[in-house]
Amino acid sequence: MAKPNKKGPRRTVQISCLQCKAPIFKYRKGGKGALVKCFVERIVEDYTNTPCICPGCGQQFARETMIRGAPAYKMVGGKVHMK
Repeated sequence: MAKPNKKGPRRTVQISCLQCKAPIFKYRKGGKGALVKCFVERIVEDYTNTPCICPGCGQQFARETMIRGAPAYKMVGGKVHMK
């Protein structure tokens, strides 16, 4: 399978924790659907101290995985908000 485009889409979205509203990522997202996964190479700004853990409340919002040969974060449903 093909790897995702490194340059990625131009549109950036702000991803924050649903519980404490702390900012998590600024991410280049493609498409109009829900946020299911985040490719690490598309993250513009990362506000987390440890991967997949919210810097504000400390809850786990995602799991690290490999998707199509590229490192990615698989989001846990109902943990993050995208604006």
